[in-house]
Amino acid sequence: MDNAVEIFNAAESAVQAGHTPSDMTILITAEGGIRMVADSDWPLDSLQLQHGASMAYRVSQSADHVRVEGRAGSRTCLFESDKPERAVRLLRQRLPAYWPAPKLLEASHPGVA
Repeated sequence: MDNAVEIFNAAESAVQAGHTPSDMTILITAEGGIRMVADSDWPLDSLQLQHGASMAYRVSQSADHVRVEGRAGSRTCLFESDKPERAVRLLRQRLPAYWPAPKLLEASHPGVA
C-alpha cells in the first residue's frame, strides 16, 4: 500500500504541474526489479502473472480524476482523486445559500452597538 500511495502522489503532482501522463502499469518482482508497461489493456492481474511480478500498479488519468490501482498477491487497493477544478465545481453546487442576518435594532437591545 505504501508503494501505491507514493505512486498516486507522484501521478497527482504530475497532473497538478500540467503534465498529462499516459496510462502506465508498474510491475515489481520479488527481487525488486521494475518493469513499466505503457497503455496496456490487459487486466492488472493478468499482467502481474505474465511477468511474474509480486506487485503491480496501474496509473491512469481521465478528464475527472487520477487513479492508481494496486495489487500484491490477493490484496488490492484503489486510490482515486478528483481534479481540483471538478472538486471546486462540486463544492459550489453543494454550498447552501446563506442570507445575511438582519441587523438588530438598537432600541430593542440597549447598549449593543
